[in-house]
Amino acid sequence: MSDNPTFARIQAEIDANPITLFMKGSKKIPQCGFSATVATVLERLGISEYRDINVLADPEIREGIKAFSDWPTIPQLYIKGEFVGGCDIVREMYQSGELQALLKEKNIPFTDQAAA
Repeated sequence: MSDNPTFARIQAEIDANPITLFMKGSKKIPQCGFSATVATVLERLGISEYRDINVLADPEIREGIKAFSDWPTIPQLYIKGEFVGGCDIVREMYQSGELQALLKEKNIPFTDQAAA
């Protein structure tokens, strides 16, 4: 992608994990409401195995992910290498069924517990 070492680290994480969530805090202890919402959506879909990256612990990743995706906010969800979006987009996709359709298309098993 580029000679940017931060971008290379971000790309390596996205490539290595079927689902990667760049968030504030962790899936167990989110440190912002938006990050908590995306983690809850994944939990409701029965998805507990995913890579959560705490951007608060790594300023390079925190700034780098915004430039990498050309998206100004965190959290950011990636599924099989594809940037899905942030909190509002993930929540809307979940409520409309689009997120479940994307998971099916990407062959990621999930169980829908109930719409938010």
